[in-house]
Amino acid sequence: MNLGFPEMIFIFLLALIIFGPKKLPEIGRQIGKAMNEFKRASNEFKAQIESEISNLDIPNERQIMAPLTAAFQPPAGSIATKTPDPQPGAEATPESSVTAKAPDA
Repeated sequence: MNLGFPEMIFIFLLALIIFGPKKLPEIGRQIGKAMNEFKRASNEFKAQIESEISNLDIPNERQIMAPLTAAFQPPAGSIATKTPDPQPGAEATPESSVTAKAPDA
């Protein structure tokens, strides 16, 4: 709401007529105190919200950074922990690891 100079004078004159010259300064002080109190409460609320948000951000950063500093350990059953399967048709027996004999001449 944007009030210009003529609107402000009209409101002032209307308040002067309604409340009178003796009560107008007292009403002005009360309005000023109320606005000051509202501004202070608003700033406190804003600071409290910002504080809570910053407190929520800190644990999330720690939770994300913790796995990066730990040694890499692949989960059980992953590709890195499985042993390679033998070729199809080949059996993994102790005899198959023995070197082949030379043919008799």
